[in-house]
Amino acid sequence: MNRFDLTPYRRSTVGFDRLFDLLENNARNTGDNYPPFNIERRNEDAYRITIAVAGFTSADLDITAQQNLLTVQGRKRDEGSDGEMLHVGIANRGFERRFELADYVRVENADLKDGLLVVDLVREVPEAMKPKKIAIGGNKLEVVDGDKKGDDAADAA
Repeated sequence: MNRFDLTPYRRSTVGFDRLFDLLENNARNTGDNYPPFNIERRNEDAYRITIAVAGFTSADLDITAQQNLLTVQGRKRDEGSDGEMLHVGIANRGFERRFELADYVRVENADLKDGLLVVDLVREVPEAMKPKKIAIGGNKLEVVDGDKKGDDAADAA
């Protein structure tokens, strides 16, 4: 059994309780793998979760976004079959899949096509949280941008 003892880290850090709780809960919840899913990083601030939900319609699925939590639920349908089922190999059971989201990540849209539920996420850091460049001896504040750093060096030359 792989068990990490995070107690020494909890004693010497402040404000990382949520991270340690996530690590411990993830280690405990290694059970059900239904339905299968992919998590894709599209670019620096965009992500995509693709969940295989064959047999489910959009009416059977419920997507809930809360602060730092995305929950996808599928409700089992009671289908009356015209004939006698000899083999049932297509899973038609209810599920709940939870995804922990980082701060400032929000759901942009969701789409169901060809048995795949695609949920697009985007990270939007508020202007107040972005680093600011402070001029010495002045009151000028600028948002620091990764592209501007290279431009400032070119302007100085």
